[in-house]
Amino acid sequence: MSPSVLDQQSIPALVNVKAIGKNDNANVERDETRGLSKALLDLMPTLGTDAFTFSPIRESTVSRAMTRRYFSDLDAHAETDIVIVGAGSCGLSCAYVLSTLRPDLRITIIEAGVAPGGGAWLGGQLFSAMVMRKPADLFVKELNIPYEDEGDYIVIKHAALFTSTVLSKVLQKPNVKLFNATTVEDLITRKHHAESSASSDDGEAADESKVRIAGVVTNWTLVSMHHDDQSCMDPNTINAPVVISTTGHDGPFGAFSVKRLVSMKQLERLNGMRGLDMQSAEDAIVNNTREIVPGLIVGGMELSEIDGANRMGPTFGAMALSGVKAAHEAIRVFDLRKAQNDKY
Repeated sequence: MSPSVLDQQSIPALVNVKAIGKNDNANVERDETRGLSKALLDLMPTLGTDAFTFSPIRESTVSRAMTRRYFSDLDAHAETDIVIVGAGSCGLSCAYVLSTLRPDLRITIIEAGVAPGGGAWLGGQLFSAMVMRKPADLFVKELNIPYEDEGDYIVIKHAALFTSTVLSKVLQKPNVKLFNATTVEDLITRKHHAESSASSDDGEAADESKVRIAGVVTNWTLVSMHHDDQSCMDPNTINAPVVISTTGHDGPFGAFSVKRLVSMKQLERLNGMRGLDMQSAEDAIVNNTREIVPGLIVGGMELSEIDGANRMGPTFGAMALSGVKAAHEAIRVFDLRKAQNDKY
């Protein structure tokens, strides 16, 4: 059994990453009685007066500030270490753990929607509160999110508090880039080479028809949605030795990777998500988060379409801990998949 990635000995030394123009909030002078910074308090009386104006700018400056950074990111992430498909609660939780434990890895998140967060901005039936069964409270404590302890479960006063917090923490990581309004249209594949005729280097039987996932094929979501009524609009690509797919259960963009595995004949069929059973569903999703084919880890509700697991409805602990498990699996297989990626 591989050591836990939470074992201190298995965590690599942190690399020094210098953030350009980073705000140093520790040096902000604050008014202890009023809570806000002194600078903001001094600014407030000037708002709406002749004393207030913004710094000067030219329109082209704004355009260049955006496009320069975006295309620089595209260039940097054309070769990445790990791609996470889907920025819902599972994908974001995975990104937080991965980027924290392995700051040396470049992590690329692809989200089809304009707004990351998936279905985790509200609880069930558009209600506000988010319910998580224990031990998912350990992840919430890690994020320092306040909650009410109800014994076997916890309640966060608004689901958006959880989602905005984990999203904020992930986006502040220097080794993470989120490309939202971007969809994955296909998977990059390589022939999966076994180290011997009997078995592969990871203990799997050699199979000439088996593929290894080596990245993703991307396009802007709005372009992808109009392939049927426009001429062919070719995509872009991102190479990565490990892809983590957390696109949710079946839907317009849901369960994309596992549906593609079926059409590529890497899976015989999908077993389909079963009816709601909270008691069994969450355990099944977390425990079965795994590498489905070499180079592709699947977590969250996308997994239910493969395994025929039950849905759990408006309880979110499995999404968070499936993300943690996916991160654990990614770290476990990364060196092997990277070596294969570099060799073939």
